[in-house]
Amino acid sequence: MRESGVWPVVAVVAVGGAIGASARYGASLLWPTAPGAFPTTTLLVNVVGCAVMGAFMVILTEVMRTPHRLLRPFFGTGVLGGFTTFSTYAMDIERLVKDGHARTGLAYLGLTLLAALAAVWSAAWLTRRVTAPRQS
Repeated sequence: MRESGVWPVVAVVAVGGAIGASARYGASLLWPTAPGAFPTTTLLVNVVGCAVMGAFMVILTEVMRTPHRLLRPFFGTGVLGGFTTFSTYAMDIERLVKDGHARTGLAYLGLTLLAALAAVWSAAWLTRRVTAPRQS
């Protein structure tokens, strides 16, 4: 990428990241998790983000085929990267284990992984079904 071509990408990732992180923070304010409780909000944010990523990538690569060069960095890296959160997920697990809720932490660890993978796969599958050309 030419040197001058880097700055628009950096800018859209930053703007998208601010939007996604603000949405995630808003979700944590609307649905706070009590100390020692199962971190449902973080789980749901990560699963929803993965589902949106699955649908987005199908639309981007199989439907649009030649999207604007800034769309993927803005939405995929920026918005969805800011919205989903591995760091909060890891901190939630650490906090649960440290506070004596190791089983809950382990359940959260496994459930997040399985739910996120299922979400991205099923959203991609559904998006392909919805956007596939109709055969007569």
